[in-house]
Amino acid sequence: MTDPNLYLTMAGASLAGLGMVCTAALAGWRGWLALKERELSAFGEHAQADGPTLPNASARIEIADLKERIRKLEAIASGVDL
Repeated sequence: MTDPNLYLTMAGASLAGLGMVCTAALAGWRGWLALKERELSAFGEHAQADGPTLPNASARIEIADLKERIRKLEAIASGVDL
């Protein structure tokens, strides 16, 4: 049971397996980064081709809320009772 060759063989096999897993993970990571880079470049080309884009819905709602607050403050400043 205390054969040193067994331990060396198991350690070598484990190290080789870990190396294969790390290599596969690195290849997957590089592929994912390449995919995201292509998505970003495609989105950039699309946005430039269409011209300026409209703000999203939450930004428009926030702008409308700010405009309403400004109207109320202007009414208060001019003495109009709401």
